[in-house]
Amino acid sequence: MTALAENLGRIALDGVAPRGSLVAEMAHDLASVETTWRALESDSAALMTPYQRFDWVAAYATAEVEAGSELLVLILKDEAARPRLLIPLAVERVGPLRIARVVGDRHANFHMPLFASREAAALRPEQLAEALVQAGRKAGIDAFRFANQPRFWDGVPNPLSDRGLPAPSDAYGLLLGPDAEATLRRVFSGDARKKVRAKERKLVEALGPVRHRIAATSAEAAAIQSAFYAQKASRFAALGIADPYADPAVRRFIASATAPGSEGRGPAIEVHSLETENGRVLATFGGAVDGNRFCGMWTSFDTDSELGRFSPGEILLHRLIGDQSARGRRALDLGVGEASYKAKTCDETIELVESLMPVSAGGHLFATAAGALVRLKHRIKHSPRLFAVANRVRRLRRRRVPSQAESRSGVS
Repeated sequence: MTALAENLGRIALDGVAPRGSLVAEMAHDLASVETTWRALESDSAALMTPYQRFDWVAAYATAEVEAGSELLVLILKDEAARPRLLIPLAVERVGPLRIARVVGDRHANFHMPLFASREAAALRPEQLAEALVQAGRKAGIDAFRFANQPRFWDGVPNPLSDRGLPAPSDAYGLLLGPDAEATLRRVFSGDARKKVRAKERKLVEALGPVRHRIAATSAEAAAIQSAFYAQKASRFAALGIADPYADPAVRRFIASATAPGSEGRGPAIEVHSLETENGRVLATFGGAVDGNRFCGMWTSFDTDSELGRFSPGEILLHRLIGDQSARGRRALDLGVGEASYKAKTCDETIELVESLMPVSAGGHLFATAAGALVRLKHRIKHSPRLFAVANRVRRLRRRRVPSQAESRSGVS
């Protein structure tokens, strides 16, 4: 990159685009693209997930969760110089290769680009691939690895998912209606609602009144997260797994993302708790949010065995769904990965793929190896016999050396 381009914080790949082609611009800092980014995401026509909000990405990038990676924000524009899509990338070294992933790769459930509109998302997949490969060559990228790409989002095909490999796990979500009570009746059977009400009555008899709290300030978010960290630490210790939330960089990210934004903007991550009147936190739930959707990122509950019979996490989930519906959000998802409570709650399976896009010869070798691993994980996850064997191996490894959590995405 030239000194002039470094000073500007961006480079243009081509001066003038032929009609129908895309011009790529790349920025190496957030400040130089903030205005464009916020304008895109604030447009009601935009197609995006909450993980592509500027505030979510800024909190993640500035916390240096993935230390050593290089930030690269890619904006593709049409021949009229209108931004059509934006992809925030983290470029990291894998041996001698430079591999680009979407920022937040290990903590976000979805990694779709931010499209300016449904029309912009209607790009031909090969046109998008060509623009990305050209950008990759200019930036010295060997391959792109786009994990957890939804095949469809809000009913619109995602061109970046074209020819992608099925991800090891899909995600689970549900549509919300404008009437909170009607939504709860649709999502939960009468018997399920009756059982939750009975558990809540018994919980109140044992501990006194409980409340559903949504953090409105940084201090309230910090108090809920403090309980979450303690509950998760206890849970991971019992499983013999190293606690990923103990990482100071991850906690910096969460502290920043759960704080209210400037100019009246809400936090990038909304945190909820079920707690007693004296402030004991019984369960927590956190999710990336925008005006239309709540994307579950984590949940926890007090591990006191006496509380287990009251299912505080289940009570909070009911409260959360009712709250999101009442506040006008149109959808809620519980993230990537299989769990019985997701299957019981959700009415939509969000099919995910992993798109591997080689740029250089070395990138082709990387894509081949990475693709084989994705296929193997998918096969294991979808074979009860192989999954049982993998779990036995994982348990044996845990007895020897506590390992990092295999995946940080999904509601964990």
